[in-house]
Amino acid sequence: MPTQALLPLLLLCVLLLQAQGGVRKRRSTKKEMQQTQLPREIKICEKPVNIHMCRRPCAYDKECQANNICCSTFCGNICMNIL
Repeated sequence: MPTQALLPLLLLCVLLLQAQGGVRKRRSTKKEMQQTQLPREIKICEKPVNIHMCRRPCAYDKECQANNICCSTFCGNICMNIL
């Protein structure tokens, strides 16, 4: 490859990186993620559950809005108000 083509090729690579959102940050390792915060065990919901609540599925508390927790019901894990 001629040396004259290397500079435009390098410029093209830089432009493509910028179009994709730039250089990405390093991903966290499993150990770092576990040290930050472990999700708590999902418990059975203490309040009665209506069928319309099954439209709010979750896997852990952070997926729910404020004053809601993720708990287990007959239709899976759902977000339920704690008040």
